[in-house]
Amino acid sequence: MKYKIAVIPGDGIGPEVIREGVKVLRAVEETQPNLGFDFVEFPYGAEHYLKTGELISEEGLDELSKMDAIYLGALGDPRVKTGILEQGILLKLRFYFDQFINLRPVKLYPEVPCPLRGKGPEDIDFYVVRENTEDFYVALGGRAKGRTREQLEVLRSLYSAKFGLDIEVDKDEVAYQIGVISRKGAERVIRYAFELAKRKGKDLVSSVDKANVLSHSYGLWREVFEEVAKDYPDIRTEFLFVDAITMWFVKSPEWYQVVVTPNMFGDIITDLGAMIQGGLGMAPGGNINPEGVSMFEPIHGSAPKYAGKNRANPIAAILAGQMMLEHLGEGEAAMRIERAVVKVLTEWKVRTPDIGGKSTTSEVGDAVANAVREIEAPE
Repeated sequence: MKYKIAVIPGDGIGPEVIREGVKVLRAVEETQPNLGFDFVEFPYGAEHYLKTGELISEEGLDELSKMDAIYLGALGDPRVKTGILEQGILLKLRFYFDQFINLRPVKLYPEVPCPLRGKGPEDIDFYVVRENTEDFYVALGGRAKGRTREQLEVLRSLYSAKFGLDIEVDKDEVAYQIGVISRKGAERVIRYAFELAKRKGKDLVSSVDKANVLSHSYGLWREVFEEVAKDYPDIRTEFLFVDAITMWFVKSPEWYQVVVTPNMFGDIITDLGAMIQGGLGMAPGGNINPEGVSMFEPIHGSAPKYAGKNRANPIAAILAGQMMLEHLGEGEAAMRIERAVVKVLTEWKVRTPDIGGKSTTSEVGDAVANAVREIEAPE
């Protein structure tokens, strides 16, 4: 099978880590006679935007829709105002392709330093399933300042009733952001979490919310979770408030198997998950539409201060490639990459500074690619 893979190297360290990810995928290609890749590079990112004023065109989206998957490096550049690239490219891709699942494996690999005392690989191995297209990311909101009294009357009344604060409608400024959770959006991501638990042999799905305070939106989330759970009687369930789960991720990460969460909270807790698995350089992620074009990326940012220095850890990008293969149904090839990463890590010969070594980005990519070629086929 030959797959067409869109490659968006992006900004900062993105091109460096994606280069190593492609290198490892090419090595996999050498070991699998019936597997091939046609990599098609797209220029979207800061340089393209600064030169052309274009974020991503309709023609570009049409071309991307013809691909089997998207492989993304990173987005973000200090020369571009925060939010422009992220909203204009990353979020646009997620929404355009309805990538309603953000899948984050939180897994501590052998010989990777963990900041949690006494915790090892046997303790940190779970998944976070984050809803990816709703909540506060639907971009509904705005600011109100100096408008007519009628336009601001609702906000003025709200502030007066809730806080005893009488805002001056002609002078004061109010910003508001509206979070949206639909029954359909919640149901499909929660059901994906239960199906993932079945597929991976897990028997606990934990739901995250803040229904005690934000009762309208997250009350609906809880209601849908309870309804979906009835279809999976063999899987245990629990509810956790988002503030509590941040504590328990640190104290007892071994408890968790599959965690499902609305968008905003998932954005926050997955970075905590990355740190307990050894740092952002070890953390891959997938933006998934089970029936459409999905996108895979390291979850770290563009880290512009390290760009061009050949010192960024490419393992997150390499493991994002591994996730992409698994999603495409190439389980044997995906397992080969993971085994190669474990081999390189346990040998302690080649590793980047963030996990205790002195190797370069390209040296780690070379080592993993060589390990892919050398290890025996997965059983």
